[in-house]
Amino acid sequence: MSGGTEAEKLYSALEESARLVGAPFSRDKISPILATFGDALADGVIVFSVQTGGRHSGELDYSFMAPPGLGDPYPHAVAAGFIEESDHPVNSVLSDIQGQWPIREHFVDCGVAGGFKKLYAHFPEAPQKVSTLAAIPSLPQAVADNADLFARYGLDEVAMIGVDYKRKTMNLYFQFTDEGRPGPSAILSLLREIGLHEADQAMLDFAHKSMRANITLSWDSPKIVRVAFAPPPGLGLVPSDVPAPIEPNIARFVTTAPVSYDGERMALFGVKWFPDGEYIDVCSYYRTSTWYEPYRLVTADGEQP
Repeated sequence: MSGGTEAEKLYSALEESARLVGAPFSRDKISPILATFGDALADGVIVFSVQTGGRHSGELDYSFMAPPGLGDPYPHAVAAGFIEESDHPVNSVLSDIQGQWPIREHFVDCGVAGGFKKLYAHFPEAPQKVSTLAAIPSLPQAVADNADLFARYGLDEVAMIGVDYKRKTMNLYFQFTDEGRPGPSAILSLLREIGLHEADQAMLDFAHKSMRANITLSWDSPKIVRVAFAPPPGLGLVPSDVPAPIEPNIARFVTTAPVSYDGERMALFGVKWFPDGEYIDVCSYYRTSTWYEPYRLVTADGEQP
């Protein structure tokens, strides 16, 4: 991090944002992460996020780009004690894809209460086919098991992979073109076929605006854990832009959380579906960058990447 002043500003912003959403705040949870990856935080994009509903209560996530010169962030996370090494294939995913195709950048996802959570590899210039990913030994068998389903709904090209080391799940981020996005009826059919919560027409229309879909898989079952869609972030977005209820404290967070830039606030709203319900990811951009196309940092899990 470039100097103590910038670090203090980020600590203060996280503390205020955590207060808004009712999440506990402790520097002891955050300082080891900033010490490990802090070189990226002075200039890179930083996003704060929270999820509606009880599933994610008491947590505020923050996501950022790993330092460009760091390479694979996994060994650094292990050395810092954020990840416990084991023979589970979740620990091999990022190393198995290094060098196989160009990776533009990596992202780190953490919670103010839960600490370190995820790592991401982002490769938008070299999106990969499902068949290529299914052949990587460490990836879940669920990737191959769902290949036909992905193909039926136009989920062809993966532009980012996320790895959750605590939950032992992974995310595939499928990239769309304007012409190739699934329509509302296709999204509804996808949810029904997987057995997830059924969305109403307003939410299907909202999800149809997305440039990516985020599919969560595990190593324990071929079943898809969840599906998420997120329209691109934008300036001046407010909770009323989402056709779903957002708790008052979360609405205050996304409209008043600290930012480090002038002008209109940048926000993102994504929807995720589980078997038992529908939830909204609410994201406030603490730091933006003039060179960084904002739609690229789309994660629907606090998952911002």
